[in-house]
Amino acid sequence: MATAKLTWLITGCSSGFGLSLARAVLAGGHNVIATSRNPSRTPGLVAEIESKGGKWVQLDVDSSDSGKVIDEVERGGGRIDVLVNNAGYCVYAPIETATEAEVKAQMETVFFGPLRLIQTVLPYMRQRKSGVIVNMSSGASLDGINTMGVYAGAKAGLDALTKILAKEVAPFNIRTLTVVLGTFNTNMPNSIVLGETPLAEDYRGTFTEQVQELLVGGKIKPNGDKDKAMKAVFEVVAGVGIGEGHQSEKLLPLGSDMTPRLKGAQEYLGHALDVFGSVTNSVDVDEK
Repeated sequence: MATAKLTWLITGCSSGFGLSLARAVLAGGHNVIATSRNPSRTPGLVAEIESKGGKWVQLDVDSSDSGKVIDEVERGGGRIDVLVNNAGYCVYAPIETATEAEVKAQMETVFFGPLRLIQTVLPYMRQRKSGVIVNMSSGASLDGINTMGVYAGAKAGLDALTKILAKEVAPFNIRTLTVVLGTFNTNMPNSIVLGETPLAEDYRGTFTEQVQELLVGGKIKPNGDKDKAMKAVFEVVAGVGIGEGHQSEKLLPLGSDMTPRLKGAQEYLGHALDVFGSVTNSVDVDEK
């Protein structure tokens, strides 16, 4: 794969990670099919990508017909070697007050959208016995801050699904890569979506309220450089640079704020075994 020229379909390319990755892929000599919900809103970006040999198409990950884009490429004589599920947003709301509509909308974009595209592209990849599924995840799926519960649940659900998917498609030489991202200099801090239900009085003065105030005030400063991160994603998928010799890896954490979260996840699980390990192993059916 390190020497192959791959075709990448990337969702959510109108800004942030998607745009950075599309640029990195083109710079690396590969093919790009960039997608966004409304390409007409970013004519300059569309022109940039297409002037470098890429293609830009309309794709709404929330649409039940989103997979048609993949079918059109494959049936038209093209191929998708790498699917990157990147499009997404976060609704910030305490779990208690998140409305059902907000939860469903979040799941539609972050979970069901990627799932539809995965299910559409897999038969083509399976037939060719090659392909890579890349899912952009978040440190919130490991340990998010207050108000990110719904988003974290959607991301964690996709992460868990991807672990099983990796086992199912391994016999067909199809690989998965979950990219767990910390805070980066994308447009996400400038497009805050707060839950529509006001905070209950009991939340006044709590960290939950403080987080919302920081979000609204734009005072949460990111640590990471999105272009550096997406260059790393490109190299790990393509098997070049830092990815050379690591083509079988399934998890790529990016961002200095991910280190304490990963260590925290280790400690969380290790603590449970330390405290309840003997109980864990004592509840099996007694042998007769």
